Amino acid sequence: MGRAEVSDQQGAPPTRLTLGWREWIALPEIGLTLIKAKVDTGARTSTLHAFYVESYRQQGESWVRFGVHPLQRRTDVVVHCQAPVLDRRTVSDSGGHRERRYVIATPVAIGGTVWPLELTLTNRDAMLFRMLLGRTAMAGRALVDPQCSYLCGRQRDPGSRYPGSR
Repeated sequence: MGRAEVSDQQGAPPTRLTLGWREWIALPEIGLTLIKAKVDTGARTSTLHAFYVESYRQQGESWVRFGVHPLQRRTDVVVHCQAPVLDRRTVSDSGGHRERRYVIATPVAIGGTVWPLELTLTNRDAMLFRMLLGRTAMAGRALVDPQCSYLCGRQRDPGSRYPGSR
């Protein structure tokens, strides 16, 4: 049996981006021009690596500043980011450990498309991927082909996107 597609008012099926199990993406509003993300349909929430997170107040609003090592296995490349706090949530990781995390909202750019994204911030230094793109972020926007990688494009020299990296 095939699956039903929801169509627009003219009857055309919706266009959805097809992603591999890992993709290069950008979070331009917070200064991350390129980061490799694991496309994780098993994770409800999208998560970004932040090796430090500091909260502060700006014009009466709650903000966070945080540091990201955007490239795998490299701590020499650092991007310092800041964003308004959207929420604080208790999140369970794949091992069942619960952690209270800051949540921010920022646009994600992938495969020529841009859409709003909610991200939790946590230290992922011990993890291979600096970011997880969870199923809530992809719902209605993307399909995942788990046997493919980089369907939205490969990056040969990701370090060249960050000043001062070797």
